[in-house]
Amino acid sequence: MKRKAIARILCSALALCVLAGCANRTPDSKTQSQTESHLGVTDNATWTKPEKITMMVDGTLVTPDKGQEEFKVLWEEKTGITLEIIQPEHDVYYDEVKEAFASGNLPDVVLLSSTYYTEYAAEDMLADISDYYQGSELERKIQDAGNAELIEGIRIHGKLYGITPARGNGCITYVKKAWLDNCGLSVPTNYEEYLAMLKAFTERDPDGNGRNGDTYGVSAAGLINSEAPYTNYLPEFYQDAYPAFYQKEDGTWADGFTEDAMKDALRRLQTAYKAGYIDPKIAENSTGNSRDKFYANEFGAFTYWAGTWGNTLSNKLKEAGVDDELVAIAPIAETGDYLERVAPVWCITSACKNPAGVYEYFLETMLDGGEMETLWTYSPTSETYAKNHIDRMLAIVPIKNDPGAGNANTKAAVAADVFNSHSKLADLPYSTEAYALYNSDLMALKTELINKVVVSGQDIEEAYSQFATQNGNWMSQAIVDSLNAE
Repeated sequence: MKRKAIARILCSALALCVLAGCANRTPDSKTQSQTESHLGVTDNATWTKPEKITMMVDGTLVTPDKGQEEFKVLWEEKTGITLEIIQPEHDVYYDEVKEAFASGNLPDVVLLSSTYYTEYAAEDMLADISDYYQGSELERKIQDAGNAELIEGIRIHGKLYGITPARGNGCITYVKKAWLDNCGLSVPTNYEEYLAMLKAFTERDPDGNGRNGDTYGVSAAGLINSEAPYTNYLPEFYQDAYPAFYQKEDGTWADGFTEDAMKDALRRLQTAYKAGYIDPKIAENSTGNSRDKFYANEFGAFTYWAGTWGNTLSNKLKEAGVDDELVAIAPIAETGDYLERVAPVWCITSACKNPAGVYEYFLETMLDGGEMETLWTYSPTSETYAKNHIDRMLAIVPIKNDPGAGNANTKAAVAADVFNSHSKLADLPYSTEAYALYNSDLMALKTELINKVVVSGQDIEEAYSQFATQNGNWMSQAIVDSLNAE
């Protein structure tokens, strides 16, 4: 019944999509006019409709237990193409991605974070879709929505290797209001107040269970995120420090890990961890078990994704029998702004035998502003318009006659508004030869030293000496030099 319901929602405009754009078209001359195709495939392009498309995606797509099969069946019905979905567990997604690219056993399309996007583009393992996109209907829709800069921001030396269907979003700090109330605290506005809040959450009885000291202030999925912008789970501690490459106001690149601001951030983390304010298992956490600890009422401040997650976190707390009122706070004074990540990018791999066809029937239809985008946005089995893959509040092409517009959640909207009002876009370093060669090892070394300083209490200057001994300074400078030579 649910599948029939979503099918009815998709019905009318989808019929137009099928008639106008999803029928198999084979050019009968060397040049095809853009007016003959809603996709605007460029002159001299040759393409055919794929019989099958293989996609690799993380947990941001609806999972099998939430209606993935229904999504797949509906997508296949609308396009007439077989869809194979490869979806590794979310926490090990990029391990599987790296294995696929290393082995050459690649899907047709893959969702990549900014780090892997630049790396694999530099290695010629992604298809250049610049010509397909230029002059296309998709380009016009994105321009009309005022979001052209989001696509321009992922060009590499002028070339486009993928499409991002939504803004990158970012993380905002949520604080349990009941914990603030139980400790007689207001929302922190600076680091001194933030640290005092963590101290109270750790040493007093914020959860109201009658016992002091059986909770802690904050947790996260690691002391440093595995992908850019790296600091987004613990912004109050990092503040103006950045442990990777960033672009200065004069346009030159630098490695923030080698700067004094990073040492200051490590001191703040080390001090708070030693005091017990930070989850003692933070270095071992995944995103999943850090969320589970939050739902179990083990800690009170959690920096996690804005928008839809503002509602999801609240709902999960309620299901766990925990007070579900969360305060999405503005960044503290020392942080200045939250960081918006460069959005994950849907890319056609170099192994794809029909990149033009996959662009047309997969990437282009994903943002049609109508029935196909609706399918990518709302879970087929949901009666409340739960997010499927594209977050409607972040989509770079709005859905016309959006069936979920009237169901916008206030908690999600508030979190999104706070983030959008207090955020800036993180830099996207190009993947130079040196970057591709050394950055993975360099980030692993940085992560190891951060963990040693914070968790094991290693002296900071000693850690930086070790960083130099293990060629950290050399690799860092090689990458900086290569970025500044571009």
